[in-house]
Amino acid sequence: MTAPSIILTRLDVQRLEQLIDRVGENSPGVEALQHELDRAEEVVGHDEVPASVVTMNSSVHCREQGSGKDYHLTLVYPKDANADAGKISILAPVGSALLGLKVGQHIDWPAPGGKTLKLELLSVEGQPKDGGAFSL
Repeated sequence: MTAPSIILTRLDVQRLEQLIDRVGENSPGVEALQHELDRAEEVVGHDEVPASVVTMNSSVHCREQGSGKDYHLTLVYPKDANADAGKISILAPVGSALLGLKVGQHIDWPAPGGKTLKLELLSVEGQPKDGGAFSL
C-alpha cells in the first residue's frame, strides 16, 4: 500500500526539524518522521490548514478496521507523550504516520508482535489553531 498524500503546516515542519536536530538522527522514530516530512505534498500556514488534517497537538478519532476498535488520540511532542491518556508521540510509529493525514485516509499501524493494523482517520476533533496551543 502506498502512503496517502499529506499536508503539513510550516510551523510543524520547522518545529519537527528542530526536534530531529535535538534528539539526533539515530534516535528511534526519527527516520520515519523524516520520511513523513520529506513526502509532504503541500506545506501551508497554520491558518490555512484544512480542519480535516492532522497537525501537531491535534486530537483525532480513528478506527482499527479489523476489530472495529475506536481510538481517540492526541499527536504530541515526545515530552508530552502519555499512552494511558491517548497522547501519542510524533516519534512513535503511529504518531509519524498520523501527521498530515486527512479524514477518510487509512494508515498501517505497526503493532507489537509484528502485526500491522489498518487505521482509518474518522475525524479531527481539534487542532491547536482552534485553541491556540502552539507550544513545543
